[in-house]
Amino acid sequence: MPMLTFTPEEYEGLKAKDRILGQAMERVPLYEREVDDDLFRSLMNNIVGQQISMKAADTVWKRFLAHFGEITPLKLHEATLEEIQALGISMRKATYIRKTAEKIYQNIVDLDALWDMEDQEVADTLVTLNGIGPWTAEMIMIFSMGRKDILSFGDLAIRRGLMILYGHEEISKDLFREYQKRFSPYGTLASLYLWEISTGRYDLSGL
Repeated sequence: MPMLTFTPEEYEGLKAKDRILGQAMERVPLYEREVDDDLFRSLMNNIVGQQISMKAADTVWKRFLAHFGEITPLKLHEATLEEIQALGISMRKATYIRKTAEKIYQNIVDLDALWDMEDQEVADTLVTLNGIGPWTAEMIMIFSMGRKDILSFGDLAIRRGLMILYGHEEISKDLFREYQKRFSPYGTLASLYLWEISTGRYDLSGL
């Protein structure tokens, strides 16, 4: 799979946006992340993994791949709810998967068209699919579409990273929007660093 990559200019651009984050970037390693540019497969994988552990999600997803082979709208549209549920997910998730596959198979939602849309339009379109909320849409935009300016308020780890880095006791929506504006157009790169910072593994004293 392709990797989510950033240019030296993007790293330097983000550092120049904020002194504290820029200094933290010197101390915090950034790990490469894969990008799955098959939008439908990525949507299905995200629905499968909602509200369960990463280990459990990986196990169930492997069952999907073994059962269906190639993950396509046609295959999931034709599958019964019971067939999907039997792979280890709830009936609610099975319903989400089937309805989403149906919308895409019937071209009610054109996934190919997303590539030419602005970020907000992509998000607005994705959340019309069953089981896809704002956070999932934003993760799809990062890890499937490779969009470069995504900072998700719905991501608890990102908010925790901001709290650790800047000493906030909480992050309101208004405060979060200030950081979104400050880090733009490098929001995705900021997200990757904030995820690492949120682990609490790094000494960021004196920044």
